Amino acid sequence: MEITKNSIIGDVLDKYPETAEAFFSIGMHCLGCPASRGETIEEACMVHGANADELIDLLNQIANK
Repeated sequence: MEITKNSIIGDVLDKYPETAEAFFSIGMHCLGCPASRGETIEEACMVHGANADELIDLLNQIANK
């Protein structure tokens, strides 16, 4: 699974639970909340003022280890 800006956070976490730390690093501490799990990565980055491209790179690095 390639992680993109349009990937749903819940899907990413279900497949790659080890990516949770990357979400925490942008201040997204509500990963268990149903609303946050249904957001795209791009939407979460906009809300949290994070760079989506940098987070995508980090998530793919973690997922592809």
